[in-house]
Amino acid sequence: MAKTKSCEAPHFQYHVAGILKILMDDGTELECKPGEVSLLPSGHDAWVVGNKPAVVVDFQGMIDYAKSR
Repeated sequence: MAKTKSCEAPHFQYHVAGILKILMDDGTELECKPGEVSLLPSGHDAWVVGNKPAVVVDFQGMIDYAKSR
């Protein structure tokens, strides 16, 4: 939507359900599972692992979602 290589919005999230796989621009990978908290800087991509939807509470980041800097 924003025509950027990856998400440019930082996120501070609590993971409620499902598994979210995250790939940072520097190649770092992580999986976030229910009960975990993540703090993601600009420069990442994410997708759902498995058949369960990923549900997160995003305390920071969605206001800048899909906006190029």
